[in-house]
Amino acid sequence: MSGTVPASNQNHHGTTAWLVVALLFPVALLNYLDRQMLAAMKASMINDIPGIDNKENWGLVLAVFKWVYAGLSPFGGYVADRVSRRHVICLSLLVWSVVTWLTADVSTFQQLLLMRALMGISEAFYIPAALALITDYHTGRNRSLAVGVHQTGIYAGLILGGMAGYAADAPQIGWRFVFSGCGIAGILYALPLLLILKNPPQAALRQSFNPAQTLSALLTNVNFLLLVLYFTLPAIAGWVVRDWMPDILREKFSLSQGKAGLVSTFVHPACILGAAVGGLLADRWMQRSHRGRIFISAIGMAMFLPSLYAVGSAHTQFTAMAGLVLFGVGWGFFDCNNMPILCQIARPELRATGYGIMNLVSISCGGFGDWGFGWLRDRNVPVNAIFAAFALVAALSIVIVLLIRPTQQDEHVG
Repeated sequence: MSGTVPASNQNHHGTTAWLVVALLFPVALLNYLDRQMLAAMKASMINDIPGIDNKENWGLVLAVFKWVYAGLSPFGGYVADRVSRRHVICLSLLVWSVVTWLTADVSTFQQLLLMRALMGISEAFYIPAALALITDYHTGRNRSLAVGVHQTGIYAGLILGGMAGYAADAPQIGWRFVFSGCGIAGILYALPLLLILKNPPQAALRQSFNPAQTLSALLTNVNFLLLVLYFTLPAIAGWVVRDWMPDILREKFSLSQGKAGLVSTFVHPACILGAAVGGLLADRWMQRSHRGRIFISAIGMAMFLPSLYAVGSAHTQFTAMAGLVLFGVGWGFFDCNNMPILCQIARPELRATGYGIMNLVSISCGGFGDWGFGWLRDRNVPVNAIFAAFALVAALSIVIVLLIRPTQQDEHVG
């Protein structure tokens, strides 16, 4: 679906636009810190919460967040498209922070399961609304860079979340204090964020779509369907790298749990670098071609090919780390351009919903990818064969993204 965005929407640059990114950076960090630190603190939590030492129960704790988050992402995006993005963002932060704070007091498996489900509900509203608001302000010249800077907050949250185990192990801190401290930090930030964060003036000019019209506009848009497919296929490998890499490294190189976890985090600083560089390069290429963001994303996807081969077939830790770094840089190129590409093929009032649908499909398939990888490994399918299949999927994804044809006019910069 194509359309013309009012001229007033074409020049939201300068201090206000970057203030939005700066205000949302710590929210993105908390969003991923609050969801990720649970996995790093499992060993400390086992003694206090009966039942989570059972692998099936622990897997359910991890999975329920993904299922709820994925299922509600399109609804969260639709709400952000229909009402104030600012209010959706701030309320989401407040609610998930309260849930994080309450998690510090859980004492049973059922209570922990409930908290993770509530976390999935509250966090499902944030990412679609935040990325839509950022692209509302950054309409062209700096759009990919702005999204990339926001995404670095996500990677910083992943890094800090991975280090939460150290705080949980400290007798003077403990896992309950970590949850309560992070929850309180988010609660305290929500009010000033609500007072300072603003919606762009052109938000009031948008056409209103009911749910049926919204779904029809998106699901009959061939470019959008290609983008959903492109957003999903590489994410299957991405979830496996994120969730299984410590276990892969531990088995392959006989590492301790701590060292395997540390090596696996090499991917996140590389993602930060990739998001910053990929965003800058995409914005510059856009000044020469309206497909600049697509080309940079395709280059990032091309990095997946050697990186997945290196990780899957590595005979040394150095080769595995090099593969993870290259994968992270490629992921950054990919990640910082998905919402900007969506902005080139969908009207502003459809973008948060569109990203929510992308999240639904991608995270759902990522969950099946996690399960499928474990199923294959239980049947002794070699890791290098599985990652070779991921590389073929990445090659297919390059073709898919190059088939996307931009239609929106608010990307034209000069």
